[in-house]
Amino acid sequence: MYLIKQAWLSIIRNKGRNILMGVIIIVIAVAVTITLSIVNSSNKIVKSYEEKYEIQAYISMDRNNLMNSLREDNATQEEMINKFNEIESLIAEEITSYGDSKYIKDYYFSYNLGIDAKDIKEATDSLIKETTETKTEIKKFGGANSNERPSFPGGANPFESKKTTTTKREEIKNIKAEGGAFNLIGYSSVTSMTDFISGTFTIVDGEVFSDFSSSSCVISEELASLNELNVGDTITLVSPKNSKKTYDVKITGIYKENSLSVDDMNNMFTSSANTIITNSHTVGEILGLDSSLKATLNPTYILNDKEDMEAFTNEVKEKGLSEYYTVTNNLEDVSSATESIKNVKTFALTFLLITIIIGVVVLFVLNTINIRERRYEIGVLRTIGMKKSSVIFKFLVELLIVSFISLVVGAGIGSFTSVDVANKLLEQEIKSGENHTDAINENFGKNHEKMDFRNINGSVNVEKIDNIDAIVDFKVIFELLGIGLLITMISSMASCIAIARFSPLTILKERS
Repeated sequence: MYLIKQAWLSIIRNKGRNILMGVIIIVIAVAVTITLSIVNSSNKIVKSYEEKYEIQAYISMDRNNLMNSLREDNATQEEMINKFNEIESLIAEEITSYGDSKYIKDYYFSYNLGIDAKDIKEATDSLIKETTETKTEIKKFGGANSNERPSFPGGANPFESKKTTTTKREEIKNIKAEGGAFNLIGYSSVTSMTDFISGTFTIVDGEVFSDFSSSSCVISEELASLNELNVGDTITLVSPKNSKKTYDVKITGIYKENSLSVDDMNNMFTSSANTIITNSHTVGEILGLDSSLKATLNPTYILNDKEDMEAFTNEVKEKGLSEYYTVTNNLEDVSSATESIKNVKTFALTFLLITIIIGVVVLFVLNTINIRERRYEIGVLRTIGMKKSSVIFKFLVELLIVSFISLVVGAGIGSFTSVDVANKLLEQEIKSGENHTDAINENFGKNHEKMDFRNINGSVNVEKIDNIDAIVDFKVIFELLGIGLLITMISSMASCIAIARFSPLTILKERS
């Protein structure tokens, strides 16, 4: 206690020197506080993005493996097509089996089926004309067994029969891509309707069906305009392989496509003009009516954690996934989504490191000068019997008191300075998340029931953070104190070594 009291008196006696050191430490503390608050805010934003973009796995055709296999067998084009046709498509039971995993927290899928429709024109800018060919049979002159051949000028004989040859043509085609005039997509849940969630499709009339077991659908505004269809009308879907197999669905909404490619600019209709959107239950019933129809299944699996990706891939293969299918993911997309925020965080950490190095160097120089100026005081203290360790402890206490007061002041100034910067980053994220959620609900129809998109791909409800503790909290303060005390201890090491090496008699002799 005596040494602490003496340290405090020494600080008061040397106000100018300690104020200078305190100002330098305050500047360092402000810089460190702002940096730590930016890092803290960046971590919150990165976490928000990780919640927004969930880790997803997809099962798709491994065309590279298929083509390598065909090349090794030196297959012809016809053999390639037949080989592709032999590959079994995914079925709902397989998707359910793969989804039953400890690595998966949710999954969904969509059907893709080629279908025809009764009394509905296809939206196309192509026109196919039908032509008829008339064949005339000319019999041999004089009958079948007659050898009579009349002579004609020039040797021509118009009554001589001509031999005709009919060639039977067999078409080798991809049966998986075979379908009708319309593309029927059946979603298993609202989370699988990624085109509406992303804003590629937007409802302009009516709404997306909320009952995924009903016989409902939404169609493009181009198809609706071409056929004068409205919300509430019923259309009849027809199997392209058996016109007697029909299925009625009710139109609940009309959508438009918002993203157009270069190819779409050269066509009268968009690529989605003939896309009819329904639910997986409806597609399943249509497939039940005609077992010869082939539908493509597109599953999406939501993983618990990105670390589970490899384990889930191995598990799916063990469950019997064909070698011609592969498991892909969106890890790269998630990483790129937070890349800019991580760059800000990296910059802040770099600035923090530079600040610490500069702080150590500046305080080291000041402490060295301080010790040189107080050599006589040290010699007196040592002469009257104070131990080296006590003298060192006294000087350390002085530095710690000045540092602590300066760090507290610097933390206060830094917190108020960093609030605007950090809150601005958080405010932009909050506004983006809220606008995104509102836009998604608009995509499903203005009258559609508002849904919670927290766990849907590409969106999250971000709670507004307006409390200062969310920026400069106890964690930041403890980190600041830890860094400040570390800088103080490192910069005082030279002083401690110098004090330990000083000889009191030599110091007093030099003084006299």
